[in-house]
Amino acid sequence: MSELGPLDSGFMEMEDADRHISLGIGAVAIIAGPVPTRQEFTAAMAGSLVRNSRLRQRVRRTVADLTAPVWEDDPNFDLAHHLRWTALPEPGDEAALRELVATELEERLDRDHPLWQCIVVEHLAEDRWALIIKAHHTMVDGASGIGLFESFCDPVSSTSAPRPTTGTRQQINAFGLAAQSLRLSMAMPRMAIDMTRALIPVVYAAVTPTGTSSFNGPIGRQRRYAVARASLADIAEIRAAFGVTVNDVALAAVASAYRTVLHKRGEEPTADKIRILVPVSMRHEDAKYVLDNRVSAMLPYLPVEISDPVERLTAVHQRIARHRSRGEAEAEKSVLSMAGRLPFAFVAWTLRLAMHYPQHGVSALATNVPGPRQKLSLQGREVLEILPCIPIAMRLRTTIAILSYTDRLTFGITGDYDTTPDIDLIADEIEHGIAELLDRARSSQG
Repeated sequence: MSELGPLDSGFMEMEDADRHISLGIGAVAIIAGPVPTRQEFTAAMAGSLVRNSRLRQRVRRTVADLTAPVWEDDPNFDLAHHLRWTALPEPGDEAALRELVATELEERLDRDHPLWQCIVVEHLAEDRWALIIKAHHTMVDGASGIGLFESFCDPVSSTSAPRPTTGTRQQINAFGLAAQSLRLSMAMPRMAIDMTRALIPVVYAAVTPTGTSSFNGPIGRQRRYAVARASLADIAEIRAAFGVTVNDVALAAVASAYRTVLHKRGEEPTADKIRILVPVSMRHEDAKYVLDNRVSAMLPYLPVEISDPVERLTAVHQRIARHRSRGEAEAEKSVLSMAGRLPFAFVAWTLRLAMHYPQHGVSALATNVPGPRQKLSLQGREVLEILPCIPIAMRLRTTIAILSYTDRLTFGITGDYDTTPDIDLIADEIEHGIAELLDRARSSQG
């Protein structure tokens, strides 16, 4: 058995605090060809379980949470409990699939069993089917969630999972260990100062309300789901023209979308209107297939007040760079590490207390997860597309998951049903924002 870390446990506490939310992270694979038989699919999934024991484990909590929850083998494990089949109504188009995804995002995973589920979706138009893979945020973050999906796919020699390291390559003799300890003790005061300096703006951002925005507020039980798509070749062209990153381009398109929607809703897109939570992966490549959470975060304002698309892109680039230079993500990682050394009862009750105070400082979340660069196949059938989907919580009425796969960047947008009836506009404006930047990039080179 292994203990859950503070962040893993925190997602469980968050779900407990709000009956309206479900913290399942999902990936929707669009797959070519006929659907495998139940027997074929179940046999292939059984093989995946051999490679990852976490899929057979459930969370066990202790009385009064005196110690951290642990992963333990489910004594009543039954693979059939985690596999479901469903079919789309005619005409089996993307609208019907998106409606199904929204419904799946509403449903909580059964905590009496391992916290994951696969849903095979038949009758998708154009001789296709879909596979929805859902796992609790306690079990995966965005990167490890995609790693989980890849583990279900057919082996690819160039991306085979790395062998677990045993530590033999990092042997340290007694002298080296003593020298390392001495350097650490001398560096500790400076490290503490740097960590405190980096955390001050993060804490201030988290507790300071933003300008009133319709994107922050109570949420209901039902969800909406929309998708935007972009060519990675187009993104690369924009990136090269303006000297920015792929993530900058994606966030600039998100900023463009929120700016337009605010205008449509009759709200002024002021500089303090949309503070966004941007998760930062702290996961090394050799931990790609480890199912846990290894993320930190930044809290920049989206420059929705800027009308010019290139100026807006430049502002995104500068703001993200400034937040990174402060070391905010590393400082938060250090705090999580320190929390892991505290008595769990103290951590759990602190989290519960915090959850009872509604946050007003953040209006949206956008997470960018690098996906597989090569084509994948599942049971001999080509994976055409992967749509990311993440939950909403903590008064965030929209969240956006951004995933690259082969030559495409896909934005999966989750919204609260009652307060985000214009979710398709967000998707349309993300695509429009990228097209606008591409046009400007080509004009600048002409």
